[in-house]
Order: sequence, then structure tokens, then C-alpha cells
Amino acid sequence: MKVLALIPARYDASRFPGKLMAPLRGVPVIRHTYAAVVDTGLFDEVMVATDSPAIYDEIIRHGGRAFMSRRRHETGSDRIAEAAASLDADIVLNVQGDEPFTRREPLEKLLAVFNAPGAEQIDVASLMQEMHRQPQIDDPNFVKVAVDGQGFALLFSRAPIPHPFATNIRPVYYEHIGIYAFRKQALLDFADTPATPLERAEKIECLRYLEMGKKIKMVVTDYMGVEIDTPDDLHNAEKLLDNMSNSNK
Repeated sequence: MKVLALIPARYDASRFPGKLMAPLRGVPVIRHTYAAVVDTGLFDEVMVATDSPAIYDEIIRHGGRAFMSRRRHETGSDRIAEAAASLDADIVLNVQGDEPFTRREPLEKLLAVFNAPGAEQIDVASLMQEMHRQPQIDDPNFVKVAVDGQGFALLFSRAPIPHPFATNIRPVYYEHIGIYAFRKQALLDFADTPATPLERAEKIECLRYLEMGKKIKMVVTDYMGVEIDTPDDLHNAEKLLDNMSNSNK
């Protein structure tokens, strides 16, 4: 089974434009992410898929592999689908470009489901972690997921799901972590399908897979990554790098 990692890297982020080229201890965020994914040792190939000549040149200039998108894309899945179409792969893993602290363990757990019993049912796999803080449960910026008894996604929403209508029961809430592993054909099917009603309403791209009838296997993790969504996140990432450096001395 040939496994590729593709890193979608859009330059124009709404909350922090140009964040992937922002320096994190003197090195652009996207290079930190690329190096972290390569260092997991899990992939036959790692590539950045981008709409930005600056990002493309940065990766190529430092010995990495990059793909320049030919057109504008609404989602990261659409962008990596364009790159994946011409690549030899069975499984394509999507790691967001703003995840400079990507670790091996959660990605290894994600890929393992494609070799487990019942793997033939799985079109897509993704990560989730249990939520405990009510402000995050209520926050629409945290995407929640409900699953069935076999761990397949039933619904993704920005609203708290399930709704605690029965006041004597404390529901378990899961946050969706936006790292995916796709069968290549599922990814290409996604890109060939227009945005679906639930996807448009919630602004959650993985709802398109469910509305297409694709099965998404969710994998529980204690993953606590540091996404670079704002300048404050970048500052916190710098402090984390400092702490990691000090602990290694």
C-alpha cells in the first residue's frame, strides 16, 4: 500500500494572512510542518500543494517537494485532490500546513485503520479527541463529531452534538481534528462533487463526504497540536519551541 502525505498550503488565510510564511524562530511555519511530517517516517512521499509561488519556491529551494495548483480551490481537500490525481497512491493523508508540531503517533493510528479488519468499508479516516471544557463545546469554531457504535461519523457540526435534552445524562463530546487519510478514489470523488447542502450551511468540508455516502472512520486520540491560526498562536508556538529546546539540554 503506497501512502503519500499532502500538505495543502493556501497563502491567504482570513485570520492571519501569509501565516504559513511567517517566521517561527527564523524558519517559515510551512517548512516546520513539512519537516515534521517527513520526520514521522510514515510516508513514501511528502509534498506541499499550494497556490502561492512564495510557498512553492520556499519548499523547493530547501530540497522539498511541492505542487503548484493550477486553479483556485474552496477547500484543502480540493487542492490536494488536484495534486493527487497525477500521483501513484493508495492512501493520501492530509496534514494542514499550519501544524508545525505534527507527531508520528496520531498519524500512525490513523493509517492503521486501513490495515485493520473491516478496512474495506472505510473511505476516509480522521481524528477526534474528547472535549471537557464547556466553553469549547459551545464555541462554533470547534467542530464536533457524533459517531456510531463502530466509530464511523454520523454528523459533524459547529453546534454541540449531541444536544443534552436528557438532563440526567452527561453526553460525551468529541472535537474533530482536521487531519484526514483518504482512499485516493474517495478524494477524487469529493473534488468531482459540488458542495453539498449541509457542507454549505455549516462550512465543514467533511460533511460533503457523508452527504455523498462515504464512510468516515473516526480515530480517538489525545492529540494536542498547536495550530497557527493567529499571531498569538505563533507567539505561543515560539514559547513551546523554547521549552522543547530547554528540556533537551
